[in-house]
Amino acid sequence: MIACYCRVSSRSQKTDSQKAELTRWLSHQGHDLPAVQWFEDIERGQTLRRPAFARLQRAIGAGTITTVVVWKLDRLARRQQDGINLLAEWCAQNVRVVAVTQQIDLSGPVGRMVASVLFGLAEIEWEYRRERQAAGIAVAKAQGSITGGSRARRKPCHSGRQRYASGDSPCWRLRPR
Repeated sequence: MIACYCRVSSRSQKTDSQKAELTRWLSHQGHDLPAVQWFEDIERGQTLRRPAFARLQRAIGAGTITTVVVWKLDRLARRQQDGINLLAEWCAQNVRVVAVTQQIDLSGPVGRMVASVLFGLAEIEWEYRRERQAAGIAVAKAQGSITGGSRARRKPCHSGRQRYASGDSPCWRLRPR
């Protein structure tokens, strides 16, 4: 049986574009769409502890899944070591892994080597994004735009409404605890 795995990192994102691309690939390959099992997660890729991913792992362990199709390899794992270990485990169970947008079938040795490079790139991309985010937050704090804390504790400054209405973003300050 074929399984399709989709993952987004936050609730504000949707898996619709991933599903459309995977459905297009499955149809083009001549697969029976109603027979495909779908697994969807809304969880960051840094962890392998995801509900749908755990169900997928159980199905693979039970031998009911023989092929896993993903939109992109980083949907499975963001850390190189996790991704390589996952692929090694699945390949040992004779599970074929296909990354549709990267146009690779990971069932052979060359595919696994390419996958290890792609997992490495995904991890680097994730680390660079974290660095850029931290730099942006540091600049915003230095400019007094934000002072930290959770969104639940923030409230607009007294002039925030006027600035927001004029198109500028409001400044924020922490509510007292």
